[in-house]
Amino acid sequence: MSIRMKRISELKERKITRRATRNFDSEGRRIYDEFEYDLPYKTEFLGNEKLRILAKIIDVIPLFMVFFFLFQQPAILSLLFSIPFVILLGAVLETLYGTTLGKKLLKLKVIDDNGNYPKILKSLWRNFLCLIVFYPVFDDFIPMAPNEILKIEHKETNFTMHMNNKLCKTYIVKESQIPEIRKRLNHKILN
Repeated sequence: MSIRMKRISELKERKITRRATRNFDSEGRRIYDEFEYDLPYKTEFLGNEKLRILAKIIDVIPLFMVFFFLFQQPAILSLLFSIPFVILLGAVLETLYGTTLGKKLLKLKVIDDNGNYPKILKSLWRNFLCLIVFYPVFDDFIPMAPNEILKIEHKETNFTMHMNNKLCKTYIVKESQIPEIRKRLNHKILN
């Protein structure tokens, strides 16, 4: 009989919400109904998209500089040459350490659905998909006052890179989240 390990995608978080009723108790305090929900466990955190983009930029800079200064390539070629190396090096580093240079500086880790560092092929695939799914999302943005009177609108551009993790069932988490995830998965050692 084999014991099936929990997966991050199966983890649930119990949330309790309180809703006011129209009733009051004998002391005049409002009576609330409580509802309990089991929601999927969220590994995402505020600002994760921007940190991931910054981590990629940090990963590209050293390789860009090698091609630009050491091999004396034009800037555009240096950038184009550095991209495949970032993909390959990123896959190896994520498999061994769960992080790349950029992610390490920003205290981020890559884990798979079991809470381990991704295997080399999965990591290579997610890094390759990062190029394909890195696309801008345009939102209408109306800045707050004093533009409320002027009604000035403009487009805000946000980049998204989350689809590669969804397809590969991997997660970008803060290093500080790993003990909690490990505890929820009942892991003894995370790689």
